[in-house]
Amino acid sequence: MTTQAHGRAAVGMPHQATVTPGEKTLSLERYRSSGRTRAVLPGEIGVGPLPSTLLQSVIVPTYNERDNIRALLERLAATLPHDDTEIVFVDDSTDDTPAVIEQAARNFPMAITIHHREKGEGGLGGAVVEGMRLARGEWIVVMDADLQHPPEIVPDLIAAGLRDGADLVVGSRYAHGGDTGGLAGGYRRMVSRGSTLLVKTLFRNSLLSVSDPMSGLFAIRASSLDAGELRPLGYKILLELIVRNRPGRIVEVPYGFQARHAGESKSTAAEGIRFLKHLASLRIGPGRLRMLAFALIGISGLLPNQAVLWALLHLTEVHYTAAAVMANVVAVIWNFVLTDALLYRKHRNRGPLSRFSRFFLMGNADLVLRIPLLTVLVSVLNLGVLVGNLLTLVASFVLRFLISDRLIYLAGKKS
Repeated sequence: MTTQAHGRAAVGMPHQATVTPGEKTLSLERYRSSGRTRAVLPGEIGVGPLPSTLLQSVIVPTYNERDNIRALLERLAATLPHDDTEIVFVDDSTDDTPAVIEQAARNFPMAITIHHREKGEGGLGGAVVEGMRLARGEWIVVMDADLQHPPEIVPDLIAAGLRDGADLVVGSRYAHGGDTGGLAGGYRRMVSRGSTLLVKTLFRNSLLSVSDPMSGLFAIRASSLDAGELRPLGYKILLELIVRNRPGRIVEVPYGFQARHAGESKSTAAEGIRFLKHLASLRIGPGRLRMLAFALIGISGLLPNQAVLWALLHLTEVHYTAAAVMANVVAVIWNFVLTDALLYRKHRNRGPLSRFSRFFLMGNADLVLRIPLLTVLVSVLNLGVLVGNLLTLVASFVLRFLISDRLIYLAGKKS
């Protein structure tokens, strides 16, 4: 659900101050020269349509931030030009944050858009990308709602981009003049430093000139952004943007990271796991990452396969080829449960019975090749049954993955 609200409006109509081209140019020049522009209230209330392009859109993803909204909006209104700015809230909240935003927007001098997401796909990064698609500004600024990113720094980001001809301006805690004072406790500082070092090591070419690739505060030129290329997962959208969009010129503006104004941090162990998964996807690629996960699940399936085979060979008089078939059936069921629940839970394009039947047929179809190969290994080359069975399983792995990935879950088409 997307709602647009505009403060200081005539009855039922959006507010817009009358601005001449010369005044807009003057506003831009103030940005270029000082880097700090304090807005004044519009002198006249108009009823014309909103401009199709503004100087800046400030995107604020929110999740239960009701107690921070008014302070954030007050500081943004005191800092930015009212007639050339819009605020885009993308909200995943389970509390009344959207209602608080709507209430505050009624008397707010800037255009405000509220986009509430029911599912919150992609986490905070997904919310930012949704906001980028809604934004109308020449510059798109991303910041948190908790005031750890001081709103007063936004003009400096835009000014640096205009002055230096940059595509991306990063608000940096680690550049000279910045600080991490708002990080609560030594543990969070250690995690921040450690994750920054990790990503700079993994993506050293892309992040050569970026001291704070984990920053949640940045501004990007809309003409340099391709939101369709972004596949966010979790809260570190800047890294995703740099690696996938490859913006040309990147500059940094130092800032002091502030203490949270109200509420609790959304950083959890689950977000940490999401972050590591996102790193693996960016570094390895989603297809290779799925193949690695598929291999790990396949390796786990060796345990029930070999255990059942051993039991049948030692406790019954079943021929080793029949025992291998029965052991394979048990392992295929094991692998399906793990693959369906863990690896492809977001790619369930078919019903459960259809997925299981296709996976079961695929998992046993290779017996047509494996059993003759097992016979050769055991009866001709005199290998042990367990060793020969293991070799045939390894040989069939790649074929199983490609069939699962491309034909059962259709995941390869979405990578």
